[in-house]
Amino acid sequence: MAQTKFDKQVEESAESIALGIGRFLAGRPMDGERKTDATFWRKGTRVLPKVEGKVSRSSYRAGWQRLVFRISWLGAAGGGAYLAGSHPDTTAQTVRDVWENPEAAVTAAQTGGIGLVSATAVGGVAYGLATRKRREFMREWVIPLHEALAVPLGISELTDPRRYLHVPRNFSEDDAEIRIDVPTHMRFSEDLVADLIKKKLALENVSFTWRRAGKDTHVIVKKRQAPPKMLRLSDPGVRETLAKMPESAPLIGFGAGKKKVSVDLDADSPHVLISAGTGGGKSTILRCITCQFIHNGAHAFVLDFKRISHSWARGVPGVTYCRDIAEIHDALIRLAQEGRRRLTLAEQLADDVLDREPWRVGPRLVILLEEVNATMAQLKRYWAKIRETGDPKTSPAVDALAEILFMGRQVRLHVLLVAQSATARAIGGPEMRENFATRILVRYTLNAWRMLVPEVSPIPMPSDHNGRVQVVTRGRAQETQVLNLSNEEARAWAMSGVHSTGTTGPSLREPPVPAAPADDFADAWNTSSLEFPTAPLTEPPASSRDLIAEAPDLPSSPVVPAADVPDTTAATSLAPAALADDDQALGLREAYDKHLSEIVASLDALRRARHDDPEFPAPVGKSGAAFLYRVGDLKKWARNRPRAASDIADLD
Repeated sequence: MAQTKFDKQVEESAESIALGIGRFLAGRPMDGERKTDATFWRKGTRVLPKVEGKVSRSSYRAGWQRLVFRISWLGAAGGGAYLAGSHPDTTAQTVRDVWENPEAAVTAAQTGGIGLVSATAVGGVAYGLATRKRREFMREWVIPLHEALAVPLGISELTDPRRYLHVPRNFSEDDAEIRIDVPTHMRFSEDLVADLIKKKLALENVSFTWRRAGKDTHVIVKKRQAPPKMLRLSDPGVRETLAKMPESAPLIGFGAGKKKVSVDLDADSPHVLISAGTGGGKSTILRCITCQFIHNGAHAFVLDFKRISHSWARGVPGVTYCRDIAEIHDALIRLAQEGRRRLTLAEQLADDVLDREPWRVGPRLVILLEEVNATMAQLKRYWAKIRETGDPKTSPAVDALAEILFMGRQVRLHVLLVAQSATARAIGGPEMRENFATRILVRYTLNAWRMLVPEVSPIPMPSDHNGRVQVVTRGRAQETQVLNLSNEEARAWAMSGVHSTGTTGPSLREPPVPAAPADDFADAWNTSSLEFPTAPLTEPPASSRDLIAEAPDLPSSPVVPAADVPDTTAATSLAPAALADDDQALGLREAYDKHLSEIVASLDALRRARHDDPEFPAPVGKSGAAFLYRVGDLKKWARNRPRAASDIADLD
């Protein structure tokens, strides 16, 4: 008897049902198309060849996981149907209530819908925020690595990278371990795969451990040599290493294998840029570098608008600390003047003499410019406040900084500049930023790296490890653990060198001393007597320039500006009476009553500071048993003390 069309349909339907039940119980895809290498007991790691289109996450699950999910779903659906069927009266009553009072039902549905939508939106936002860093990590690191390895490993590009690339988010840390599952056939070049891993993840000094036997074939990538986790002065050999560093190349820290990392300001770069966010350790880096320069005889000018960033340097011989924006303004102008003087002197010296005896132009001057983003804005605002008709619109202090940065290493003026965001606008232009051949980046973003050191690729993963930085010079980045000196250690190291005899920074109190002749520079920097040229502290107004031009030339001097400048206004705008008052020598009580009562909280606070504050001005004479002090020195001391002091009134 021939089989009818109906019988064929029944037979095909029965066969399809049987296959569906078999796939259901076996945990296989219900459409029958196997897309990954997953089995009943093992998860999938890659997409099978010739598979097209997007592959869902469920395709990577093991068969038993799919079976458990399906049974759980059927159980939940069956339980709901059973509860509804076991209470028919309640269900019928609910239907009648909705039919008789539809408005209440609609209101309840609207309220429930709004609540459901709100909960879904809040949950979606929370999930997005919680997984944002993971998505960024996948987009920046894991997916590019997958795109590079898919063809060499012979796996489909549709494979989910998370199935075989096990890269922790802290893979740049010293103890991190990267695992990559590779095909069991091993028909690929291990050297090529290892090279791609190092390039795409920006890894250096790593080891590769291959597991080739059995089904679990993979490779483990770990750091072979890492910088020390912490570097202190008390560690073995560190103090000796610090003492042996060249005068022009202070130690920054140790790299992989305890390799010394330093920057030579005479050979590599005359200026250093430090880019880091808040809490990145900028002050630690500056403290480490600067105290070594002072130890070897350099003079440091700390331009710190925040006032308290380098408390270790207070009272250290060879340090001029400028906290007031007017002082910073005038110091930059004087430093530029000193740079021009040195350039003129360098022209008079033969090249071989200058190379052999660079100290002939003067001692090394190190300028610490803290928080350049805020300082540059304050300098522009300060100039807009004091400038007069006919003066240039651009702040002369900003121009002076640009001039210093463009000066060569022969003048021995070096800028250590700190910025949270070292944009061209913040520093003064892209051409000024190019003067920093050495750049130290801490906790940087990818955008910051691309902006500051685009020539270094691939971009290393930023580290959250305290004191871990990237020192970039000559187109190469070195992961470095910075030497962490405490305030006490930095202060002691700075004071234990050339300045241990008590030599202080340059002063404006003594009359100017002519510069030594070019052939006799044995004592070119006697800071006990030398001072800046007595040129105006700021660009003079137009009405005064003719008088200044007609004045006789002042003797040049190989010194640089000190923080000991007049009050917070430019020198050209000070009245003669005010200058005369500042030059008076008075006792503490008389000085407090006439000049300091609105600045210092009390006379007792002034007397305590005389004994406790190392920066309290020295007396200039005696009247009987009482010491006399210059009024201008007392005003400057009161104005520049850190604002945190409880005995100083609010000066703003």
